[in-house]
Amino acid sequence: MSDVENLHAMVIFARVAETLSYTEAAKQLGISKSAVSKEIAALEIRLGAKLLLRTTRKIAVTEVGMTWYHYCARILSEVKSAELFIRRFHEEPTGSLRVVAPVTFGCQCIVPVLNQFVAGNLHVSVDLDLTDRPVNLVDDNLDLAIVIRRDRPEHPHCLPLMDISWGLYAAPAYLERFSAIQRPEDLTRHDFILFRGPAHTISLPFRKEKQKRDIEVRSRFRANNSTALVNSAVAQTGIAYLPDYVALQAVEEGKLCRVLPEWEMDLYKSWILTKENGLISPRVRLFIAALQKALR
Repeated sequence: MSDVENLHAMVIFARVAETLSYTEAAKQLGISKSAVSKEIAALEIRLGAKLLLRTTRKIAVTEVGMTWYHYCARILSEVKSAELFIRRFHEEPTGSLRVVAPVTFGCQCIVPVLNQFVAGNLHVSVDLDLTDRPVNLVDDNLDLAIVIRRDRPEHPHCLPLMDISWGLYAAPAYLERFSAIQRPEDLTRHDFILFRGPAHTISLPFRKEKQKRDIEVRSRFRANNSTALVNSAVAQTGIAYLPDYVALQAVEEGKLCRVLPEWEMDLYKSWILTKENGLISPRVRLFIAALQKALR
């Protein structure tokens, strides 16, 4: 007796038992009435038991048939549950979301979105790696990576996220100690707080309408962490050159203010790197949509 044959017959028998009609069962299953009749007859022969009593007026389920029907109903219910699981697996976010992002940008911009995403998707867990080192989606077993570049990454599957503009920031008390800074050329007498680099001087770009300036400044304090740079600027060590989002909270709290805000400076962009489209799961697609909605 074939298990596949029995499973097919179970579906037909269960529908007849529920409708008490060959005609209605055939209609619901999309097969002919004669096919239903033949399948039931063959099933009864395989089982060696009478499952249905059929007259010209009605169909009745025998005692053996009713007991067997309950078994059928449980099995078919499990089959439906299995199908539903697979359907939801492809439609609803489940499983672990593995994300990598730059340390500061990840803490300030990505983590808040992740918090909301986790709260709204109970079957998703998150593994976040905050690092400034280069990563490989395949080798590091990642779902997506957030990177910051001046130009579009060479990665074949990338999506733009948000612009990251830079500016000069200083503590109000620091600025009060000096003459007002009215133009980029006034910056040369100040000490600067910069991200760590090999040189003690750096050329800062300035743009306003059709005007362009490149002003060379010297750094007195350098660090590889933006929080350290903000704290140093708040402590009046000098003028910090920072991404605007890094300085935002200190500005809102009145601890820092923008220097020469009418001039534009460096502009970078954050990007989402993903695997090829066919390998992107529903949880990843949903998180990408959440990121773009929150940060664009």
